[in-house]
Amino acid sequence: MNFKKLILGGGAGIMKPVVFCILPLACALCFSASAQSGGNRKSTSDDPRDGQKYHTVEIGKKTWLSENLNYAAGGSVCYGNSASNCAKYGRLYTWYDAMKACPAGWRLPDNDDWQNLVQIAGGEAVAGGKLKSKTGWHENGNGTDDVGFSALPGGYRGPDSSFYSVGHYGTWWSATEYNANVAYSRYTLYYGESVVWLDTYKSYLFSVRCVRD
Repeated sequence: MNFKKLILGGGAGIMKPVVFCILPLACALCFSASAQSGGNRKSTSDDPRDGQKYHTVEIGKKTWLSENLNYAAGGSVCYGNSASNCAKYGRLYTWYDAMKACPAGWRLPDNDDWQNLVQIAGGEAVAGGKLKSKTGWHENGNGTDDVGFSALPGGYRGPDSSFYSVGHYGTWWSATEYNANVAYSRYTLYYGESVVWLDTYKSYLFSVRCVRD
């Protein structure tokens, strides 16, 4: 597996590449309203912890949330501390909170889950364009949403408690650790169609997608 490795420093604003190298409710979510679209089965599910309803989609052999998690876990926040941003983009989580945020029976996706998703969407060079939602990205940098993942640019919060890049960046945690202080994530931008790996300090706050086997 090849990784494009980028590290965000403690208070960085815009994500900038630093180093390049080769290198997820048993029945706790209740499913309804199934539909078939583009070969991927779409459903809705309820989180019994707070009653929120999520759209889900089957991609390959996995079921993914097709919107960002919005469960008020731990130290999670809304972008800009605005409830309207939570309603649109979901909440932002540190890696530690993200690891515990998904409903029972779901989990934070690991690097293999993300890699499989990206490969289904055509590979790293084009997957961003196919995973991004059809609306909502800066300067009309929207995608085709071919597999129903509907990625939105929720931005992120740095360890300095500053918020960055809503509308421009979508970044999602992976359950896979790089080391004790750093974990992997995936991100895509409003410009271009690629999906890129990040190695990022766990104290950053990113979006969360949950996956189910």
